[in-house]
Amino acid sequence: IARMFLRLLSDIQWRAAHPKWRTMTGSQRSTSTTAEPHPVSLPAQAQVVICGGGIMGTSVAYHLSKMGWKDIVLLEQGRLAAGTTRFCAGIVSTARPVSIELKMAHYSNKLYQQLEQETGVQTGYMKTGSISLAQTQDRLISLKRIASSLNVMGIPCEIISPKKVLQLHPLINIHDLVGAMYMPEDALVSSANVSLALATAASRNGVQIHERTSVSHVTVQKGRVTGVETDRGRIQCEYFVNCAGQWAYELGHSGEEPVHIPLHACEHFYLLTHPLKEPLSSSLPTIVDPDGRIYIRNWQGGILSGGFEKNPKPLFTEGRNQLEIQNLQEDWDHFGPLLSALLRRMPGLETLQIMQLVNCPESFTPDMRCIMGESPTAQGYFVLAGMNSAGISYGGGAGKYLAEWMVNGYPSENVWPLDLKRFGTLQSSRTFLRHRVMEVMPLMCDLKVPRWDFQTGRQLRTSPLYDRLDAQGARWMEKHGFERVKYFVPPGNDLLDLDHSKTFYKPDWFDIVGSEVKCCKEAVCVIDMSSFTKFEISSTGDQALESLQYLFSNDLDVPVGHVVHTGMLNEKGGYENDCSIARLSKRSFFMISPTDQQVHCWAWLKNRLPDDSSLVMEDVTWKYTALNLIGPRAVDVLSELSYAPMTAEHFPSLFCKEMSVGYANGIRVMSITHTGEPGFVLYIPIEYALHVYNEVMNMGQKYGIRNAGYYALRSLRIEKFFAFWGQDLDAFTTPMECGREFQVKLEKGMQFLGQEALLEQKQNGVYKRFTMFILEDHDTDMDLWPWWGEPIFRNGRYVGKTTSSAYSYTLERHVCLGFVHHFDEKTGEELVVTTDFINQGEYEIDIAGQRFQAKAKLYPFSSLFTQRRRKDEVELSGYQRE
Repeated sequence: IARMFLRLLSDIQWRAAHPKWRTMTGSQRSTSTTAEPHPVSLPAQAQVVICGGGIMGTSVAYHLSKMGWKDIVLLEQGRLAAGTTRFCAGIVSTARPVSIELKMAHYSNKLYQQLEQETGVQTGYMKTGSISLAQTQDRLISLKRIASSLNVMGIPCEIISPKKVLQLHPLINIHDLVGAMYMPEDALVSSANVSLALATAASRNGVQIHERTSVSHVTVQKGRVTGVETDRGRIQCEYFVNCAGQWAYELGHSGEEPVHIPLHACEHFYLLTHPLKEPLSSSLPTIVDPDGRIYIRNWQGGILSGGFEKNPKPLFTEGRNQLEIQNLQEDWDHFGPLLSALLRRMPGLETLQIMQLVNCPESFTPDMRCIMGESPTAQGYFVLAGMNSAGISYGGGAGKYLAEWMVNGYPSENVWPLDLKRFGTLQSSRTFLRHRVMEVMPLMCDLKVPRWDFQTGRQLRTSPLYDRLDAQGARWMEKHGFERVKYFVPPGNDLLDLDHSKTFYKPDWFDIVGSEVKCCKEAVCVIDMSSFTKFEISSTGDQALESLQYLFSNDLDVPVGHVVHTGMLNEKGGYENDCSIARLSKRSFFMISPTDQQVHCWAWLKNRLPDDSSLVMEDVTWKYTALNLIGPRAVDVLSELSYAPMTAEHFPSLFCKEMSVGYANGIRVMSITHTGEPGFVLYIPIEYALHVYNEVMNMGQKYGIRNAGYYALRSLRIEKFFAFWGQDLDAFTTPMECGREFQVKLEKGMQFLGQEALLEQKQNGVYKRFTMFILEDHDTDMDLWPWWGEPIFRNGRYVGKTTSSAYSYTLERHVCLGFVHHFDEKTGEELVVTTDFINQGEYEIDIAGQRFQAKAKLYPFSSLFTQRRRKDEVELSGYQRE
């Protein structure tokens, strides 16, 4: 009753504050889900139509209108904020392990803090702070890693003792705690009221809002949004934004051109209690107990407590047409473990009277990150959904970034970790989603150490060699649905122990990967790299060459058989893709890109290549198995198998040629390895894959051949200072900032995308610089390992973060790669980063709050390209260009 009263009160306050709303929606209200009279008809056309009146839809409308777009219509099938937003616990928490999610939550907190003053709508904002508890040392390490990121962003955060926890929240049982993280600026809000406040501001800025209006489907013509069909008529539009929450999946599949939005709903439980005899203070901090799988916040003198159980209950797998979300059926047996965890953490609640057990649907995504961005198949179709129970924390920031994306063509931050195009159609299977969210929901609380892998939805995309490699001890990870080998367990090792090793320290696979790296350097290894994205682009005339010359930064007008490393840049000179392109003939090109570029790169090229029937682009990823032969004896193995000389004189670096290997013809052999080590990549038609692999392994026995995995490849490429897209390179990183000027031909005779931005950087300098760091006082056996995202300090001041790290078995030290910025000490303004600035600093890498000295280098060690040298023989001060 209290919640209903608050909801009714908020509705009254909001409508009173905005008379235009009353005339637009009518004074009559119905509590049923049937349609009610609509005094104002829908417009015939609009620039933008937003579907969904929850926190996401209203935030997008708010930010678009703030940026000057006024011709916007927001449609809600029920009432505003009557979906998942209505049942949200209202906790605004900034403690997020992914950098972009942390930034979204931080912005949301600041927005909500001033929203009530801006709109006159009470949002219930209360800065209470939050405490994340740690019952284990590993949990405390994970909190320390988050705290390091928060502190360098200027967000107050402190690692505290159990005794301090008790001082901040006297009802908490601290007997099993080893520490905690305190964030004083975290807050509580009324989620529905925040949504209404955003709608109020948007409406004042000209946004039209229509409740009780259902979208049936979106019309798309020639790959672009043209309109929206509703139960009240059609609206022509240029942009459509799917903010339909748990219904986003169904709405995406409702049109003739389906938009795949992989999310699935689960039941989410929390309980409400009556006030304590001595009501809880409204300023008590929120408690997050991930090891107990629960959260606890004050609520009207009592508490609100929910969690993420180990055995979640998916729902609506078959779809369901429900206008407004109702409280689902109580299930006390299911909630029992969470209730037990609550009583262990707050024993004084045993006599407290429970008011209600709330059961509401929440939507989750396959990788626990929200979904935003433009559809790869329909231009103008944008999505913002799948918040994984963090909608109120992300709402403000997510709406801001999506609005920037629509207005400017790109957001102000790198949002690739959240981009819809990180998924393919394969993740949209309802069976896959149902099984995956049953794993995802418990993972919201599970401890996630580096290199953990999902266990559901596996063995979906596999190489033809999967069974063969699996029988030889392969241990697998998944990338874009594709199974890839991490490493191979030698016979006699404790397989079970390796499969369950989880640590922030030296991992159990250390020696195994070391032996694979050694073999790559001294003999020959085979790595199955079939997952890499592969496109063929051809034309009847010069259209293919002319188009690619504009879309890529390097010169592709090279002799047939040559391979070019190049960037696919945006207007700002940033990397949309980093790839290798082989010229197969005068009018045909073969393009190799990272695994997770399959959807993104296809959409990027498709939207920019001319609409010319004589120009053909084909995704041939599935047609070829790729074997990477790495090491000095690779040339001997391939020479004997092909009866052709493979030495540098006959087969130079960055060369491509079709050859016979064993009995198989049409093998595309390229003299690249993606590691800096000598060797070749064989692109094999899949029907020949097993034969060629067997031939390679049999011939290679006398040369010491063995299988290797991606962990070895990672170590090799990082010690050679090779940057990888998606880890080190992104849409905000240019070739000039990461030492890849050699991939750019500014004077290739024609203009290319991003050229003006690069010319400006060449003249004025860059504001960040890709740098290699070698840890000097780090004990590999005893100290925490760096992985990625660690803050970098120069002369005691924060200058950037690492993007990737690995142990170098050659240097016998850890190597971190990352970007160094130059901030003015007084104003914080970004300044140009020069070579002298890099070389003259003293550096430290912060790993979970502990700083380790590091030597900075702008170029890799020359010794790594010739022969292995002992650690004490490596001169860290000497460097030369690769």
